Amino acid sequence: MSRPTVIPVMIGDRSINLTQVLKLAGLLQSGGEAKSFITEGLVRVNGDVELRKRRKMAVGDRVSIEGGPTLELTP
Repeated sequence: MSRPTVIPVMIGDRSINLTQVLKLAGLLQSGGEAKSFITEGLVRVNGDVELRKRRKMAVGDRVSIEGGPTLELTP
């Protein structure tokens, strides 16, 4: 059984929300696409389904899209 791919995403010390993280990482092309994935329950934050598009993210959070890689937010 293989381990999921974890991709570091540098956010520094800025304030960033979930939609912005998905766009910054290049997993989704637009904010609309990101919002759609979130609304459909296809995005997890720290292992839990996240339905809030504007959820504030922090260094250390892990974000994954169903069937895709896991992002880990880094400073």
